[in-house]
Amino acid sequence: METTEQDAPPPLLGRLLDGRYQLDELIARGGMATVYLATDTRLDRKVAVKVMHRALAEDPEFVRRFTREARAAARVQSPEVVGVHDTGTDPGTGLAYLVMEYVDGINLRQLLLQRGPQSPARAVALVVPVLRALAAAHGAGLVHRDVKPENVLLAADGRIKVTDFGLARAVETSNLTQTTGLLIGTVSYLAPEQVQHGGADARTDVYATGVLLWELLTGSVPYGGDSPFSVAYKHVNEDVPAPSTVTAGIPVALDDLVVRATRRDPDLRPADAGEFLSALLSVQRGLPDAATEQQTLVVALPQKVPAKAPPVARRPRKRRRGLIITALLLVLALLALGGGYYLGSYRYTKAPSVLGLTLGAAEKTLKHDGFKDRQSDGQFSETVAAGLVLSQEPKPGGKVHKDGTITLVLSKGPDRRIVPPLAGKDVATATKALADLELAVAEQQVQEYSQTVAKGLVITTAPGPGTKLRKDTAVRLVVSKGKEPLDVPNVTGKKQDEATKALAGFTVVIDQQFSDQVDKGVVISQTPDHGTADRGSTITLTVSKGPDVVVVPDVTGMSENDARAELEGLGLTVKVSRFPHGPSRVVSQDPQGGTTVKRGSSVRLYVY
Repeated sequence: METTEQDAPPPLLGRLLDGRYQLDELIARGGMATVYLATDTRLDRKVAVKVMHRALAEDPEFVRRFTREARAAARVQSPEVVGVHDTGTDPGTGLAYLVMEYVDGINLRQLLLQRGPQSPARAVALVVPVLRALAAAHGAGLVHRDVKPENVLLAADGRIKVTDFGLARAVETSNLTQTTGLLIGTVSYLAPEQVQHGGADARTDVYATGVLLWELLTGSVPYGGDSPFSVAYKHVNEDVPAPSTVTAGIPVALDDLVVRATRRDPDLRPADAGEFLSALLSVQRGLPDAATEQQTLVVALPQKVPAKAPPVARRPRKRRRGLIITALLLVLALLALGGGYYLGSYRYTKAPSVLGLTLGAAEKTLKHDGFKDRQSDGQFSETVAAGLVLSQEPKPGGKVHKDGTITLVLSKGPDRRIVPPLAGKDVATATKALADLELAVAEQQVQEYSQTVAKGLVITTAPGPGTKLRKDTAVRLVVSKGKEPLDVPNVTGKKQDEATKALAGFTVVIDQQFSDQVDKGVVISQTPDHGTADRGSTITLTVSKGPDVVVVPDVTGMSENDARAELEGLGLTVKVSRFPHGPSRVVSQDPQGGTTVKRGSSVRLYVY
């Protein structure tokens, strides 16, 4: 569960939800829901009620999928899975809710905050029940998608239970995710495939559980960053290092299994939680105190200090006297050997181990033990993080002068080559640029049409520029085939909108002309009108504006000259019939004013 926020009380506290569940106490708040300790008034029992936030509750698609996933989670039969009792929507608030078994205890996040890193035996003992729960879910076709410490509960009696099955699935497929780009799953536990394309299967849960085990062993997650996106980028582009690079004393078999579970390639991980569980149980059998740890899982609250046993008279004093005598004899023996110290084997000691430490920590350790150090050239490593001690000479436990020098080789991290930007370069130049970086060119190129890159030049690469790759990794070149040729359809006689749609892929230019033969808005002609042309090239359409007509003005009462000037200015032809002895005014006209005629038509004026 999520950490409780100490702010204003939630508005639902004290409410009778859906007429049945009395919300008594706030347990936790998170990004998707608020969790309450509640009383089921119908069955008189304590339950945990998870109430979805309003943004989710107002999404009908989420509510539908939430209900479906809750039913699927309820079918998972495992004592390590938090039971699902009920689901519904409160009629008063419209909020979707989920009623679950109440587990009185803490989650693994709180355990880590209280106790820090766990011993290998205890870390394994904590994860085994988690894998049992996930194995049961995977067997039922259900993927958790959000395995993290907050979703693993540790009851006061030592039982471990996994919660929130199916909730991430419901949110991932809701409209809210599609419209906001919501990234489901705490970013520190996201598998690379979840980041890249949102895909998730049983191997996704294996990855997250591997990170959980890594955190229990080391006290921290593998990757940190300034933002969730920088952490997600590391999941996709970097290999999770072995936990032994951070914490000493982790058995090799356990170290290797954590690395295997957190491989970036899902095919290299255990196929599902059942396979992971089988491998972890095999490792557990070889761990010291494994049986004891499995039987003594309790809530990590401060334990009472047991009362001291009554003292036994005289016996401790006698034992102390014997120890003093032994110590005196030892001092005398050392003094006797002191004269030959530099002449014999006493000049030497065993080299301490500083593997996996930072340079500063290694120097401090060696100085404390009386040694000097020097650095050799760094070396690349797939398993030891950059800046940590990769190897030392003499090796740990090796023979060294008591005031001698230990040579340190620092890890340079994984050997990665950054794919350069190759757009616009010819294939030969691009191939040489990759070879200079000790990267290969994939035998099979990808050829695509391009509007901007000339034929034969590189458009981009797969993977793209900036991607970090191992030495000798093949990079596929995406090479331009030039502009894409398209067939030119003949759209003469079609309406302008229809013609424009038919010419999708081309740039259409419209030239309008009057036409007595072609209706307005219909294509008269096009250039070009057949053959092929490059995508994006220009097709010119000549579109009819219809007949060229004018409205005849009313010129009665005007002088002959003024009337003639106005009519001819509109492109009309003027004919005049005169009556003698008049003032040369227009007394009538044919056609009359307001009549629509073709431009160039004749108008007769009767002048008196």
